[in-house]
Amino acid sequence: MRDPYDTLGVGRQASADEIKKAYRKLAKTLHPDLNPGKPEVEKRFKEVSAAYDLLSDQEKRAKYDRGEIDAQGNPRADYGFREAWGRGRGAGPGGGPDMGAGFDASDIFEEVFGGGRRRRGGFRARGADISYALTIDFLDAARGGTRRIKLADGRTLDVNIPAGTEDGQTLRLKQQGTPGLGGGTPGDAYIEITVTPHPFFRREGADIHIEAPVALQEALLGAAIEVPTIDGRVKVKLPKGANTGTKLRLKGRGMPQGKGARGDQYVTLKVVLPDPPDDALTRFVEGWAKNRRDDPRTGPEWKG
Repeated sequence: MRDPYDTLGVGRQASADEIKKAYRKLAKTLHPDLNPGKPEVEKRFKEVSAAYDLLSDQEKRAKYDRGEIDAQGNPRADYGFREAWGRGRGAGPGGGPDMGAGFDASDIFEEVFGGGRRRRGGFRARGADISYALTIDFLDAARGGTRRIKLADGRTLDVNIPAGTEDGQTLRLKQQGTPGLGGGTPGDAYIEITVTPHPFFRREGADIHIEAPVALQEALLGAAIEVPTIDGRVKVKLPKGANTGTKLRLKGRGMPQGKGARGDQYVTLKVVLPDPPDDALTRFVEGWAKNRRDDPRTGPEWKG
């Protein structure tokens, strides 16, 4: 496997954020869902995911940088030997270890392959974690649901999307990574979620914002209008004299937050004139405006 830094196209001094951005950029381009029937792209996606899995884990990254593990996350036996010999189990002629009394070569294997894992029973190691990318739409993230993904080994798995999932959130699938060695525990699979923007819903934390167009008469006289929410359409009462920018709060209509808690939805009104213009309204405003001196541009941004 290639050097993971080269695979993601980042330098060895790259920050965690730079590594994450590089991975997300590549994953969005190479994801198998976007490239059906292209095995070479799928292979590249797996390489990118494996590289991100290693470099996004601070402990694994440090071990790789020190040469303790290879690009696949496997222990490097030569590193263990160098460490064991370098600690001087009695330096012999020429600076090498003294193979005399008290030296047991099995001690080196014990250090290389980990304490407590007896060599008579075979080497055991936990499987590697694997990272995947999954893109879902706004309403699926808000309401929750199930999406099927294809794992690196060809298996398919149904992933539970919790209601209220955020863009960039990572879901952990326990023991769905690569198999362990010698009966070791499988690694985990981590699913990084990308949520596509919605045409009119906008999320801010646990709250949802939406802009609602209202007719002139609805704003002046008050009215009951229907507005969309993530749960369906609901009726909202407009106060008389509402204006563009008036904000209404729909309590508990925002994103689910677990244990029954939810954010709110805010509806910002936007007054819309008739299109095409209404002749009767135009004549009325012409007569009404003759004796008016209203100036809505009184804020400091309009002065000077």
